[in-house]
Amino acid sequence: MPTAPITRGADPARAAVERMRDGLAARLTGRWTADQAPAVEAAAAEMLAAAGGGSLVIDLSGLARLDTLGAWVLERTRAALGAGTAYAGAAPEHLILLREVAYREAAPAARRRRFHPLDPVAGLGAGIRSLGRQGLAGLAFLGEVVSGCLRVLARPRSFRGPALINQIEQIALRGAPIIMLISFLVGCIVTQQGIIQLQRFGAQSYVVNMIGILSLRELGVLLTSIMVAGRSGSAFTAEIGSMRMREEVDALRVMGLDPIEILIVPRILALMLALPLLAFLADLAALAGGALTSLVYGGLSLEAFAFRLQNAIGFRHVAIGLIKAPFMALIIGIIASVEGFMVEGSAESLGRHVTASVVKSIFMVIVLDGLFAVFFAAIDF
Repeated sequence: MPTAPITRGADPARAAVERMRDGLAARLTGRWTADQAPAVEAAAAEMLAAAGGGSLVIDLSGLARLDTLGAWVLERTRAALGAGTAYAGAAPEHLILLREVAYREAAPAARRRRFHPLDPVAGLGAGIRSLGRQGLAGLAFLGEVVSGCLRVLARPRSFRGPALINQIEQIALRGAPIIMLISFLVGCIVTQQGIIQLQRFGAQSYVVNMIGILSLRELGVLLTSIMVAGRSGSAFTAEIGSMRMREEVDALRVMGLDPIEILIVPRILALMLALPLLAFLADLAALAGGALTSLVYGGLSLEAFAFRLQNAIGFRHVAIGLIKAPFMALIIGIIASVEGFMVEGSAESLGRHVTASVVKSIFMVIVLDGLFAVFFAAIDF
């Protein structure tokens, strides 16, 4: 039986097919490596032609060397010859390499579906179903967080106080300057636009009532929550997602530690403590911006601004904003943590879930703010 032609280099790949009592056998010799690629392909073609569509035994005992390319060509040839083809005389290292490069048929390309008028409705239904699943996952995760908090209360020594202090520093102390600056600028813009509109009616002094109530009830806590969702919520998702990618979360479980108690409880508690403080500072910054703009654009002195502000607002306006803050912090923490635990082993997955964390948190914060507005209006508070 003819063998594969010699190409370049010593000891080229060869395949000699012989007829045995129980069928055909192909005895391989030489180097089945990348530098002998033409000879490897020719030898594989010889085996296919000699077998004639049937099966044979591939004897590897005479191989001088086998690398990934040679193993893949052998696996491709074995798959083409059928299930009856087997290896014989293979060294253990050859079997390991052949098993690792086992030939697999490429998945057939998905057929393109034609557009159907009901496709948008089906997409809407799938989106609603996915939203429901995510809501249930969030509720289940909230239950795990509450359970983790109860376990910490039962065993106070297991609580990691330094982690809580570190998170408060990251969220509150490092986040306060940018949040106060943005609130100050928004307070200036809202007051300036309010003065321009109210001047038409000679009522520019009422801008104090507007900026005071708007900042304390809505603007301060909403801006703060959105900033915290974009800054700290994304950081939570990235940190937990990176730990998932490096299997550190699994390592904690192997060591008998609860990731909820160690990673999640300190972060959510820090959020719930820091967000009301940041919202209060944002209220003060927005009022400072309103006072400065009233002085420059409306000719209203700081004493007059403070006097009208005292008459316009009360404790209930401050309380409404501060009551919302812990609930918004809880929503941000739950969403950020859930998205972090959903990260898989790729950078693309990490980026996708960080983006989803920020978008979902901001959306839910606005929805929650609207629900609180309806509730407080219903109870006339």
